[in-house]
Amino acid sequence: MQQQIRKEKVLTRKSEFKIEGMTCAACAARIEKVLGRANGVTQVSVNLASEKGKVEYLSHLIDEKEILSKIEKAGYTAIPIQELNDAEERKQKSLAYRRDQRILGLSVILTLPLVVQMFVMLLGKSPFMSNWVSFALATPVQFYVGWRFYKGAYHALRGGAANMDVLVALGTTTAYVYSAIRTILGYPVTYFDSSATVITLIFMGKWLETRAKQESSSAIEQLADLAAKHAHVVKDGNVRDVAVEELQLGDLVRVYPGEKVPADGILVEGTAHIDESFLTGESVPVAKQAGDEVLAATMNQMDSFVMKVTRIGEHTVFSQVIRLVEEAQGSKAPVQRLADKISGVFVPTVLGIAILTFFLWGIFGTWSHALIAAVAVLVIACPCSLGLATPTAIMVGTGLGAAHGVLIKGGEHLEKAHQVNTVVFDKTGTLTLGKPTLTDIITLSQSDTSHLLSIAAAVESQSDHPLAQAVVQYAKDQGIDFGHAEKAKIIPGRGIAGEWNGVSILIGNAQLMEDEQVQGFQIHPISQLEKEAKTVVCVSVNGHFQGFIGIADTLKPEAKSTIEALQKLGIDVWMLTGDNEQTANAVARQLGIQQVMAGILPGEKAQKVLELKEQGRVVAMVGDGINDSPALAAADIGMAMGNGADVALETADIALMTSNLEAVVLAIQLSRLTMRKIRQNLFWAFFYNMLGVPLAALGILSPIIAGAAMALSSVSVVTNSLLLRRAKL
Repeated sequence: MQQQIRKEKVLTRKSEFKIEGMTCAACAARIEKVLGRANGVTQVSVNLASEKGKVEYLSHLIDEKEILSKIEKAGYTAIPIQELNDAEERKQKSLAYRRDQRILGLSVILTLPLVVQMFVMLLGKSPFMSNWVSFALATPVQFYVGWRFYKGAYHALRGGAANMDVLVALGTTTAYVYSAIRTILGYPVTYFDSSATVITLIFMGKWLETRAKQESSSAIEQLADLAAKHAHVVKDGNVRDVAVEELQLGDLVRVYPGEKVPADGILVEGTAHIDESFLTGESVPVAKQAGDEVLAATMNQMDSFVMKVTRIGEHTVFSQVIRLVEEAQGSKAPVQRLADKISGVFVPTVLGIAILTFFLWGIFGTWSHALIAAVAVLVIACPCSLGLATPTAIMVGTGLGAAHGVLIKGGEHLEKAHQVNTVVFDKTGTLTLGKPTLTDIITLSQSDTSHLLSIAAAVESQSDHPLAQAVVQYAKDQGIDFGHAEKAKIIPGRGIAGEWNGVSILIGNAQLMEDEQVQGFQIHPISQLEKEAKTVVCVSVNGHFQGFIGIADTLKPEAKSTIEALQKLGIDVWMLTGDNEQTANAVARQLGIQQVMAGILPGEKAQKVLELKEQGRVVAMVGDGINDSPALAAADIGMAMGNGADVALETADIALMTSNLEAVVLAIQLSRLTMRKIRQNLFWAFFYNMLGVPLAALGILSPIIAGAAMALSSVSVVTNSLLLRRAKL
């Protein structure tokens, strides 16, 4: 059984396709239904807004070629993502957009006289054009401008489904043919104005929708434009310009001021100040020196430097960011499932309502009015807005997050994050800087602080323990020349011993001082320092106690304000740490955290998170993304913090590309704002249809008003999503 499971995992494949020909949510639902029934397909998701589909399948049962064939049989065109050239695709989209703009202009010119005549007749005056002139104006609108609707309807019906194109084509063709017959037979009243105006309005709506969708997905293009195009490769003392695509691992590259870093690498010569704002959201340039990592697409602000290339192409952090944003924008939130289900049955239901409307008005009213009412039902009932409500908001929300260094990996995580009511922070490296710093020097003899520090640093320089390095670094920062101790010996778990300038030095904890019976040692000052969450190091010389050194892992400057901001949002904040209870409580008091779990081993963190979830809480775990991987995975939402390169992009549901804690608040606020937009969009989408269809069936709405309302519904939903970009985070 285990071998079978392992085999299936190996054979599971994921493919992504660009799907052309979708016009409404019913199209996306149709493709999902067709592929979902295919043997071997385990999961499928089609996004109307991004025009992309993701398919997970068992490759021993079905392959990519068969999937493409099934999509085509459903009436749509699919292209594997890897076969697309992003630049060429953007160019083709731009050309198509401008072509549609010209067609729309022609449609408006041809339709305008018909609309003017309609208003003239509403005022009780005689028409100024004959029916034959109206026929001549309406015909190119119907079959040239409206050709996209006929084409879409044909493909949909051939695939065994009905979509928006079917409704529009059926409704306008009915009005046009009925009017053409009346013109030939010499009847005075025709409805060319209705058919032409409906097509023009809907075409305009789709054009505006395309324009808005391009804006909502602009985050990817803006990110892609940040990449460097060329690099200056240094070889044998010569500098040669090459395209970024030609770079190889190990190449030495010179980056001049004002240029973008072409790949990920290590700075090997010179210094630099790098603008990493696109990656971390931090506006202040970061100082770099030899040995520091530099990342592709970041900007060198001053001084030229030489770097060694360590990651290229799709392996750079920059490429990973783009991939994550693309995946997030193409994903679906669970809230969209209701809209998808409704869209799948909506069009057939509307066709039934239109037929019923036609016969009821024909029997109890006039057949002429029956036709107009049925056409209005067909036209107003397009489920486009339902299909666009969720994905457009997700596209804008994830793009906005990326611009602030918050990478949300999918719609499901975006939706879940807004429900978070408990945030659990790992202490070391998350709430604190993760680097011990010397904070206090207390001398109890005639030795001054500088002398005590030089003694301690001389011995501690022989140890690589973080506390020892904190003492050494502080001494260096103070400009103290401490030399090196001799005969250094590590005492595991307690301290270090050595000789310096002919005297015996002992440095360690209180237990070491007591065991060695150091004269003059006093333990009571230690408790005060420990209450302040500080680790105490004791120093003795030739068996005589000299003083204390206090060392603390300094809190991040924004830690307290972040905790307060979360609490104002109604979120409970917990702290997890391996520190003893006294130290943990001291840190918690400084931050205003009420709930503390101390003495927790790394392997126990995930269990503590699960215990909180069992209480009915929706838990977000915030950690460094590497050491805290089990806890991040156990939480409802795992947030991995890092400095861009080190962040665990594959571990967490939300990757915070900065070490600034304020990004946690931003991620939750962004989730809440996006979900609010989704709810607003779904409300308006349902409102339009729930109100519009009955009004059209009752004969209150004309086809022209119905067409305008339908176009407005889609445009308003996308525009509402775009307003999210103005949110102040």
